[in-house]
Amino acid sequence: MPKKYHVPVKSTPPRFNPVGKYATIEFREDCAGSCAACVKKNCVYGIFKDNYLHMSAMDEPEYLYACQSCFRCVQECTKGIFSRVINPEYRALGDDYWQADIIHRTWYQAHTGKIPVSGAGYRGPFVGEGFDSMWTDMSEIVRPTRDGIHGREYINTSIELSRRNTRLQFKEDMSMASDMPPLFEIPIPLLFQQPDFGILSENVLQAIVRAAFELDTMIFIWPEYYSEDLIPYTRCLIPCLTKDNYLDFLNQTPGIRMIELAYANGIEDEFAKLRAIDPELIISVGLPLNAGAASRALKLTQTDVDTLHFYADHRGNTRDEGKPCFLKEMIREIHLKLVENLIRNKVNLVFSGGIAMAEHMAKAIICGADGVTVDHSLLVALECRLCGRCIDAKSCPVKLGEIDAEWGSHRIINLIGAWRNQLIEVMGAMGIREARRLRGEVGRSLWFEDLERENFGPLFGERKVSGLG
Repeated sequence: MPKKYHVPVKSTPPRFNPVGKYATIEFREDCAGSCAACVKKNCVYGIFKDNYLHMSAMDEPEYLYACQSCFRCVQECTKGIFSRVINPEYRALGDDYWQADIIHRTWYQAHTGKIPVSGAGYRGPFVGEGFDSMWTDMSEIVRPTRDGIHGREYINTSIELSRRNTRLQFKEDMSMASDMPPLFEIPIPLLFQQPDFGILSENVLQAIVRAAFELDTMIFIWPEYYSEDLIPYTRCLIPCLTKDNYLDFLNQTPGIRMIELAYANGIEDEFAKLRAIDPELIISVGLPLNAGAASRALKLTQTDVDTLHFYADHRGNTRDEGKPCFLKEMIREIHLKLVENLIRNKVNLVFSGGIAMAEHMAKAIICGADGVTVDHSLLVALECRLCGRCIDAKSCPVKLGEIDAEWGSHRIINLIGAWRNQLIEVMGAMGIREARRLRGEVGRSLWFEDLERENFGPLFGERKVSGLG
């Protein structure tokens, strides 16, 4: 059995006090001050131990970044002096897609490398828009697994980015007659995408690239951001080029293993030129995710391309001018288009935009993606609040451009480590031991739209206007 892939997480505390969701207000005049078993000292999560200076200052309210909302302090205080409130600053984080809860959980995972938990359990809606209208099937969760999925159980999360033969041919002596393309794998179905907004200082870019290098994954990067400082990490870079500038870039940058060309008419004519330069080079084509994406995918799959990379907007919607369609429906449409034409296994499908949580990665793969990319989450791991002040040329509240690159890379590695553990948990609960086996496995998922149509359609008819998806 090959050695297990391991993500080296380690606690990397934030530089600034994060915006916590909960705060406690204490009516201190009623505090006896003599309880031997004060609820603050006995907090099972140790939340208050980092707040002693705050306690001595007698500031109110007391913001608790890592509070798990178990309510033990509220319930067990003998004087009943605790009251919990929501931090008003927390409500202002993010937007209606990149919600405050997502940002908060991302901070926690980047800090600890652990899967976030809640002492009060999940209290949100059980259905919503986009990926929130899709659930994963955990029917195998009761299966005994020796010493657990993080022990001797082996779950492979690697994917390929290189093209594959749809059929093999052999000579009379049973030697291989087919030309075998180069095999190029990454150990996680997750690539990095250089963010298209925010403070992209040299330190920020170094942190992201170093993390990709340590994780042995790849990062899509704009050529104008390439510098000599990135030379040690060349093997993890995917420059996003055009058919007009790729020759100059490749001549000046040896060691590149994979490139992406922006989609344009006649782009397939460039593939043979690239193969002539480097037969081992992996070729990706970047396309906008829109109504014509499936037909373009079918056309390009019949060429010599390795990977198709589709770009949605930061909310996971198509880039059409009309009514947008969400990522999960588009992934399904493109995947099935290739399946119907019996060429799905020839290429790899990667999708960008709207991937904000670990569950989005798993659900995208179930819909038919081979892999996904993250962009905004990388900045959030570095304490970005997605406040948009940098877009308006205002100062950053966390001085993002001044981070230490090593500190930043550890934060990103922690985040991806927590995400991979969640993917492993989902796959283990499904009884699946191979990420490539999860691709397109919609039988391991439940879709609200289908359930509503099957159960309530015969009674109430078809939904005329749906706010989902």
